[in-house]
Amino acid sequence: MAVPKHKTSKARRNSRHSANSVAVAPTLVECPQCHEMKKPHTVCKKCGTYKGETVIAKKEETK
Repeated sequence: MAVPKHKTSKARRNSRHSANSVAVAPTLVECPQCHEMKKPHTVCKKCGTYKGETVIAKKEETK
């Protein structure tokens, strides 16, 4: 039966697994209200809407 002679370090083990992962750009969709790009199934950061309803009320900027 084959038995390893030395312990495999965490760095060596993790580098073997990291070779198969690829950085992928996040998926973005267009907000139906303000047409800003956002992540799907999240509240829009610009207008504060989700599924057509205002979830976060934006504060008016005072100058």
